[in-house]
Amino acid sequence: MGERPTRGAQTPGRKLARLLKKERGLWAEGYTRVAGVDEAGVGPLAGPVVAAAVTFPRGVGVRGVDDSKKLSPERREDLDAEIRTAASAWAVGVVEPDEIDRLNIYRASLEAMRRAVVALCAPPEIVLVDARTIPGIQALQEAIVRGDATCHAIAAASILAKVERDRRMARYEEEYPGYGFAVHKGYPTEAHRDAIRRLGPCAIHRRSFTLLPPRMLW
Repeated sequence: MGERPTRGAQTPGRKLARLLKKERGLWAEGYTRVAGVDEAGVGPLAGPVVAAAVTFPRGVGVRGVDDSKKLSPERREDLDAEIRTAASAWAVGVVEPDEIDRLNIYRASLEAMRRAVVALCAPPEIVLVDARTIPGIQALQEAIVRGDATCHAIAAASILAKVERDRRMARYEEEYPGYGFAVHKGYPTEAHRDAIRRLGPCAIHRRSFTLLPPRMLW
């Protein structure tokens, strides 16, 4: 099976070939719409949880794609643009803090992933998810342990989700100055905790997170 070069897609090197192993097997079985799904924002004290879903044309991969946590912010931004160009479809799903408080963060992350999948312009035939399954979608699913580090489509989705969430948190810095959202992105850093002690929680803080273990308390 030959590679179809596109803008933003590269002939795979060794690492890319390894990441594409799962998709190549599914393409060989006749699947053409293989979606990877992942989320960003489970651990923060503030802001939404954001998920992304992405499918690529048969044979297409983007060089440099990896687990978003292993990449610098600048590299994620570059890859985000390349992924959107190379993908046959992509979408994001967002669950805001008030809904996180109602659902709990685990269910909210699943709901964000569901929204991303159903927002794709073409419904996927099979969905690859990092170590879980998503309720409420019709497509076949496969849970892949450490999927964001071992599967190209899931890793690409992790980048889209992380970049989208970081951009939203940077915008919140303008709306809620003084908390440092553009820097810590809502995660429980000491600077963030200090800001909460000084200013109190704002509208995008997850109030239910006070129920977490003491190390996560404000």
